[in-house]
Amino acid sequence: MPDRDVLMIIAEDGRVIEWRRLAEELFGWSAEEAVGQSVLALMREISAGDEGRRGSLFGGAPVLVTPELRGTSVVWQVRAAADAVSQQDVAVLKAMFTQSPVGLHVLDSQLRVVRMNTGTRWLRDTPVADLLGKRFTEAFELEDPDETLAVARRVLESGVPVLNLLVRAGEAPGLHRRRIYSVSFARLESGRGDVLGLLASAVDVTERENALKRLALLDAVRARVGRRLDVLAVCRELVDAVVPAFTGIAVVEVIDDVVRGEDPPPVPVHQDVPLRRTAFRGRISAYPVGDVCPLPSGTPYSRVLSDLRPRLVPIDADSAWLAADPARADSIRRSDVHSLIVAPLALRGHALGAVSFYRHQQEDPFEEEDLRLASDVCAHAALCIDNARRYTRERTIAATLQRRLLPQHPATPSSVEVCHLHFPGPEGGGVWFDAIALPGARTALVVGDVAGRGVAAAATMGQLRTALHSLAPLDLGPDELLARLSDTAIRLAAERAALPRGDPLRHEPLTAGCAIAIYDPVTLTCTLARAGLPEPVVLLPDGSSSTVAVPPGPLLAGAGRAPFPATTVSLPEGTTLAMATAPLADKVLAGPLRPLLDRGSMRSLPELREDITHALTHGHPTDETLMLLARTKALPSDQVRALSLPPGPEAAPIARAAARCQLDAWGVDEEIAFTNELIVSELVGNAVRHGAPPLQLRLILDEMLTSEVSDASTCAPHVKHARTVDETGRGLFIVATLAEQWGTRYWDQGKTVWAEQPKGRTPMGALS
Repeated sequence: MPDRDVLMIIAEDGRVIEWRRLAEELFGWSAEEAVGQSVLALMREISAGDEGRRGSLFGGAPVLVTPELRGTSVVWQVRAAADAVSQQDVAVLKAMFTQSPVGLHVLDSQLRVVRMNTGTRWLRDTPVADLLGKRFTEAFELEDPDETLAVARRVLESGVPVLNLLVRAGEAPGLHRRRIYSVSFARLESGRGDVLGLLASAVDVTERENALKRLALLDAVRARVGRRLDVLAVCRELVDAVVPAFTGIAVVEVIDDVVRGEDPPPVPVHQDVPLRRTAFRGRISAYPVGDVCPLPSGTPYSRVLSDLRPRLVPIDADSAWLAADPARADSIRRSDVHSLIVAPLALRGHALGAVSFYRHQQEDPFEEEDLRLASDVCAHAALCIDNARRYTRERTIAATLQRRLLPQHPATPSSVEVCHLHFPGPEGGGVWFDAIALPGARTALVVGDVAGRGVAAAATMGQLRTALHSLAPLDLGPDELLARLSDTAIRLAAERAALPRGDPLRHEPLTAGCAIAIYDPVTLTCTLARAGLPEPVVLLPDGSSSTVAVPPGPLLAGAGRAPFPATTVSLPEGTTLAMATAPLADKVLAGPLRPLLDRGSMRSLPELREDITHALTHGHPTDETLMLLARTKALPSDQVRALSLPPGPEAAPIARAAARCQLDAWGVDEEIAFTNELIVSELVGNAVRHGAPPLQLRLILDEMLTSEVSDASTCAPHVKHARTVDETGRGLFIVATLAEQWGTRYWDQGKTVWAEQPKGRTPMGALS
């Protein structure tokens, strides 16, 4: 900046130390006369109106007074300026530099402090002489001075001001916390546009920023904690949300019964109640996550569970309670912890656990406001943990209920080898399977899926499965079984709709899918029908596979009364039938894993199941799903005897003789053979009297001894209770008394009446 407009230079004590030529010309005082005098004395003399002098102070000429740093002292340059500074402007400047709560700092072109006020709270007790000549960043001891200096230099070069730059200073003496300032920079220019330096303002916004930070943390906790209904997951979400935003180390410990879904205990919690360390984030953990043990008595941790009152605890080497838990004390010492907050996880006066927040190393100590924030954070976490606990209990109940309702010991019929693959859902569900033995060595293979999750779905599954087991002895076809099962589902749906308005189950629609396949090992045929589930797949012994084109039927309890079409296909011995619910069917039956089935003809069913399970390891279905694999067997021909009978009365003795001969060849016990003779005689006699030719007798020896008599009539037989004097009408009554079970199976051109006997015993006593 040119010196030709400099009038004088005034020392800090007000004495004139330089009197330039321009001042001599303007005021008429020589340098010898002015130098060394007080500027106030000159002002009084000039204002007195000396005839040899010119006018008032500075002769009414506009001047510019600016500070300048010389060594460690500040001097003032008085320059001729284009515009005069009014008395009001001077008063404003004086008030700002003496009374303003905003810290003002005049910086020279080297960003050194040449003038300042003490509006900054931290600097009010700091001598000005200790700060003059220092760079702005040094005066405030900023944590990142280089970045702040770079911003100031850009303002100095460009003239574009920077407002509200947040900077963090080091720990202030006596305040024990780092401060946050909102700093603004504006360039100072002369009337001619010369750059004089910067004006820097600094406002202490520590409390405001900390309050905003606490609100942001609470918002983050509410957004991030509780997204999953799992106690352990909620605890992990909590420590991830608070570290490092609020604390350097966080530990969550939950009462072990609560983790398992049990009700939390009331307060005070007994000192022997074990807590599980469910989550940790920090440097050194005293105990591994998952460790279960009581909290040490006589410590802030155990006291919190006694009164549910959070505690702010400063930690130092003299903290006596540390001796109660040496492992925690060691981890605290090694982590350089200096401040602790222990807050309870509690809801409605019951304790769920406790959270420990630790600050260590260079972190600011906790304050009372932090204690309130920790309480709010833990209150939200406790609500989320309790929701997860309730869900865990319901999920456990649902999974237990489903597990109990599924076949505990799956049937092992002689006509098929059965293997199933089940992926349980996270909340339990309503999928099921069955292999139900039917008369004539046949087997009903069932896969079902009730829509929904939890206890309601599992209970409905149990009801439908029980209904199906009750219907199976009626020896109906798969289409008729589905129709009657759908009627049952419709009644269950009506009961659900009639529940009170406040019951949440009322608003959950009841729908279910089911597929039934009945395999006959004598004829090597399989009849299939399905309600909503995907089409099954057959894998033939030669390695080829195909999808069975079974027409789709409606869902059980679905809208309308559409029939359930049935399809009959031939299944050679060694054929594998695969039936599945939708998620597995999409991947295996009609998806990318279909080749596993194509290569499975030479592998055992457990091996094939393992192959499918391994292939699904990286893509585990998220919804509950199930697959049933069944490999067919043929009933040996020597275990079946079929005989055509004449339509007349002679049919009964022929049938008895044939049965006696065949059972003798099979080595059946004489008492069982005698009972079978009576059963066959009554069945044939009933067919001769009430049926229509042709007549056929078939004997099947498998798990049970089955006697079947077929005729061309579709009239339904029924049991009569004859009087003592009646000569007829006791045939089916005798059969029902002697047989383990009996029934009628209808087909296109007639019916078959059958009766089963156990091979190991004969209910002869029933005749007495």
